[in-house]
Amino acid sequence: MDSESKRMTVVELAALAGGRVVGDGQVLIGRVASLEGAEAGAISFVEEGKFLEGARASRASCLLVPEGTGESVAAGEFAATLVEVARPKLAFALIAEVLHAPSRRAGAIHPTAFVAESARIEEDVFIGAGVCVGERVRIGRGTQVLAGVVIEEGAEVGAACVLHPNVVLYGGVRLGSRVVLHAGVVVGADGFGYVRDAAGYHKFPQVGTVVIEDDVEIGANSCVDRGALGETRIGRGTKLDNLVHVGHNVEIGERVVIAAQTGISGSTVIESDAVIGGQVGMGDHARVQAGAIVGSKAGILPGKIVRAGAVVWGVPVRPLDEYKRLNAHFGRLPQMRAELDELKRQVRELTARLAETPEAGQPGEK
Repeated sequence: MDSESKRMTVVELAALAGGRVVGDGQVLIGRVASLEGAEAGAISFVEEGKFLEGARASRASCLLVPEGTGESVAAGEFAATLVEVARPKLAFALIAEVLHAPSRRAGAIHPTAFVAESARIEEDVFIGAGVCVGERVRIGRGTQVLAGVVIEEGAEVGAACVLHPNVVLYGGVRLGSRVVLHAGVVVGADGFGYVRDAAGYHKFPQVGTVVIEDDVEIGANSCVDRGALGETRIGRGTKLDNLVHVGHNVEIGERVVIAAQTGISGSTVIESDAVIGGQVGMGDHARVQAGAIVGSKAGILPGKIVRAGAVVWGVPVRPLDEYKRLNAHFGRLPQMRAELDELKRQVRELTARLAETPEAGQPGEK
């Protein structure tokens, strides 16, 4: 979806970010940019005061800087106007949302879309080319349903959501408001549940649902499976990266972030405010307690618990300090192997010498 930009004064942006202007507050800003790529009319940010020296070369018209740094800048050292804020990176993101707000399509239904007669579509909803909306579907006010989306019967989509091209919502799933699903996301497919017998595998019932709460964003080509008998749930404000798989009956709390290529097995629980790195694998019925951090490529065994606030890494996961110590030892393995081989060689030599030396001190000898 294309974005449109608008121009605002530094004073207006400072008010938006809760900052204090140092310099000309009437400078007009129309876009955000990196320090290196910024030109006149752009705003950038310096996350820590120690990076101010490098920021002097930036051509940005405005810089967001940490509180307390503006007063220490001598007049004329910066061509840019400064805005002091508590958290420059957060302020930068808030300003970007305003300067580069995504364009919205006016409410309309494309002539190539199919919308079932029993579907309930509220005001100002855009339904794009090739969309299929099934029976008894409900779509909330202001939602954008882009090309090729399929929403099966009985699914519910809240207000102001964005479903990017080729999203599929299986029957009966429920989305809250302001949910963003990127291209290719599939919500509500059957979970991976089978029962073994002598003839092979029989599918365990996958008749539950998926509930995605408000303000969730899910990256491209991610999959969220429906519950086997209950529900799979993703809590308010949680963000999933691309290529994340959420298995059946998984419960994810609020404000959780999960990086790409993570796989979460069935019935796992991830509590609120947890942080999950990329390529993490979680066995079934595992639990990550509130505020825990799981490092990239870590493996959590079935049924294991990562305690609240812990920082863990490795396969299987262990506390970060322990993981670092083990990594240091792993790095020395070739040297340790060479040392061990040398010690074994010396032992063999000593053993051979002792075997060749006549025993001394026998009884009766003088």
